[in-house]
Amino acid sequence: MKKYKWLVPTLYIIFLMLPIYWLINMSFKTTTEIINTYSLWPQKFTLENYVKIFTDSTWYMGYVNSITYTVFNTVISVAAALPAAYAFSRYKFLGDKHLFFWLLTNRMAPPAVFALPFFQFYSSVNLFDTHIAVALSHCLFNIPLAVWILEGFMSAVPKELDETAYVDGYSFGRFFFKIFVPTIAAGIGITMFFCFMFSWVELLLAKTLTATEAKPIAATMTRTASTSGYELGLLAAAGTLTIIPGAIVIYFVKDYIAKGFAMGRV
Repeated sequence: MKKYKWLVPTLYIIFLMLPIYWLINMSFKTTTEIINTYSLWPQKFTLENYVKIFTDSTWYMGYVNSITYTVFNTVISVAAALPAAYAFSRYKFLGDKHLFFWLLTNRMAPPAVFALPFFQFYSSVNLFDTHIAVALSHCLFNIPLAVWILEGFMSAVPKELDETAYVDGYSFGRFFFKIFVPTIAAGIGITMFFCFMFSWVELLLAKTLTATEAKPIAATMTRTASTSGYELGLLAAAGTLTIIPGAIVIYFVKDYIAKGFAMGRV
């Protein structure tokens, strides 16, 4: 039996990869072939779906918009969470546990609860249909998550490190960015990964707070219906391209994710 121990993991991986393969398979087919035939590979291979995405500004700008507000949100969330997580990990103050729990409840709330208030607020301050509006709305969910993850990594760093740095004459800013931040680099990498992925896949707020100028790719994909129905091949190609940014991010932070699992914070 030992020589077949690879069989179960292999079958499991194949099972997980099957939907992705089928999506890629459909992306090289026409909509007519997808509807009328059933095949494991395209009978008539076509790049027409990808050509349309890269030549039609409505499509490729959707990717540009999504990446733009996702990067904005990731940077803002991590920058705001770092000092907050440090405070929770190093200091005890009145109501700290209650405040920490309140932060996490914001992460647990469904985005639909905040869609209308955000829409009204950003419309009133002329931020509707901008990248920064979507980025800031996602901060409501990502900052609590970032604080929770970073606090776990920071608490694992001995407080003696802080004390030693102060004895050596380091100012707080110099100590924090020169010594402390590199020490928790794995935690920052994991935090950026989760913030990026949530912002990248979130649809409701991104669709509600945009119209044309900052419309994300997910919103574009929901508007592909024509008189003949949905363009399934085009949707499959767009879905395939949507997977790529997440795959790239996972490739660069895979070692950090492993460390996060080992520390029990991910």
